[in-house]
Amino acid sequence: MNDGKIITHCQNYNYLGVIFDSTGTDNHEIERRITTAKKAISCLNGILWNKNITKRRKFNIYETLVKSSLLYGSENWRLTEKYKRKLEAVEMDAMRRSLRISRRERIRNETVKEMMGIEGTLMDDIEKRQLIWYGHIQRMSETRLPKQVMNWQPAERRKRGRPKTSWKQGVVKAMSTRNLQELDWEDRRRWRQGVGQRRKTF
Repeated sequence: MNDGKIITHCQNYNYLGVIFDSTGTDNHEIERRITTAKKAISCLNGILWNKNITKRRKFNIYETLVKSSLLYGSENWRLTEKYKRKLEAVEMDAMRRSLRISRRERIRNETVKEMMGIEGTLMDDIEKRQLIWYGHIQRMSETRLPKQVMNWQPAERRKRGRPKTSWKQGVVKAMSTRNLQELDWEDRRRWRQGVGQRRKTF
């Protein structure tokens, strides 16, 4: 109860365009993002398959209209291998259409990326977003709520079985692959260079 008003319980709610639900996982939100991206690709099908539009322009359209929606809110995602594959599949679908390549041709994803001039993966983009967000939070003062929430540890006992990989563990792994160390985030330039970005060549 708040100021005499009863706060109703709900299974999920939308906050700033992101769905939070009672499961405490990102699965529902990621599935929703994938579905939205697939619908966008279907709407753009005529453009992506058009042989008179350059692949550079098609890629820019994909980045603006599809990828921006697909990765919205990904800074906080805790990704499983299952969803990594699903997210990559969405991008590859758009790239194959852009190159006018049917799945029946059985051309490998790596070859498709080379033909599009893409270096790196969609997971690299997500890791970059998460590291940028992580560095931003770490530079906050200890009194800021976002930093307190990120550093909070639940007091209850852990459930039996193998623990799931946490968001923080994923960030630490991404730091390790980029040779980033603790406190590097205090140097904004060093942090930006270490995080890197996905390069595109055509």
